[in-house]
Amino acid sequence: MRRIVTAVLVLVWALPAQAQFAQPGAQPPPCLNEFIALRDDAQKKGLAIKSAGERRAPQAEICKLLQNFAAAEAKMVKYADTNGTWCGIPPQAITQMKASLTQTRKIRSQACAAGTAAQVKPPAPSLSDALGTSRTPPPQSGGGRGTFDTLTGNALRR
Repeated sequence: MRRIVTAVLVLVWALPAQAQFAQPGAQPPPCLNEFIALRDDAQKKGLAIKSAGERRAPQAEICKLLQNFAAAEAKMVKYADTNGTWCGIPPQAITQMKASLTQTRKIRSQACAAGTAAQVKPPAPSLSDALGTSRTPPPQSGGGRGTFDTLTGNALRR
């Protein structure tokens, strides 16, 4: 679980910063403000994953937080991919964001699959399983119902 939280934190802090896109002495295009809002939303959701990991939240909660983070990151990547040229987002940054999204989806799949696998545990073997007998009561043969009944009926009637 710590590996998942650490990986998400690396992805969150690897998201491109505003200074990376700004030209020295130039005003940033208005679309960059929308991108920054999407980036900040993704970072906020990544920090929620960090805090959940630190307080040892249940697997289901972390899975849900990872789904929210992946959705926010996907929205950010789609916006950057669509408006990258117009906003002045470098193609290398978009490529890095896409790789980060792929990694996030992989982490989300692993974390959510681990949560469902942990919830669906097979029942522990019983003594009947170990001895190779069934759990159903044995059939009554010959009507014997006394102290001398064995698994196959009354031993004195044989």
